[in-house]
Amino acid sequence: MKAFVVDRYGKKERLRAADVPAPELREDEVLIEVHAAAVNLVDAKIRNGEFKLILPYRTPFVLGHDVAGVVVRVGPRVRQ
Repeated sequence: MKAFVVDRYGKKERLRAADVPAPELREDEVLIEVHAAAVNLVDAKIRNGEFKLILPYRTPFVLGHDVAGVVVRVGPRVRQ
């Protein structure tokens, strides 16, 4: 699957398109086949490292938390 990936924290770091493996679902998660995604101001702040103390992503990490698509799989504890 394609994703926007950040290799290092920093304001001048560029996103790169990359093929990444499908994530393993936890019991309370859903997998979405993304049809559209956006990288917004919050994503830029995450990339810059501004939320590193409360959202400590390990690099490389994927940005683009605003998505639209279709749920294709659900974990066993997902109810709605």
